[in-house]
Amino acid sequence: MNLKPLGDRIVVEPVEQEEQTSLGIFLPETAKEKPQQGKVIAALGARKDTGERIEMDVKVSDKVLYARYAGTTVKLDGKEYLILKESDVLAVVE
Repeated sequence: MNLKPLGDRIVVEPVEQEEQTSLGIFLPETAKEKPQQGKVIAALGARKDTGERIEMDVKVSDKVLYARYAGTTVKLDGKEYLILKESDVLAVVE
């Protein structure tokens, strides 16, 4: 993938929700919730007036939780990615 986010944006690959509940019930596509968790694929950071980059709190390969309807969905090479601002990230999962 050759996708480079600009400014304080990051690219996240959403993690799909389980298709089966803990009780063994299979969920239809319409009953699934929009994912709120994903893996950071690209993150650069905004630039200061001097030209140097501002370090971001998230790094590539971090697993993050983000706001439910945040960001913009983009489809590349048959895969779905989410471009969102770093401020839309709620937490890093460790």
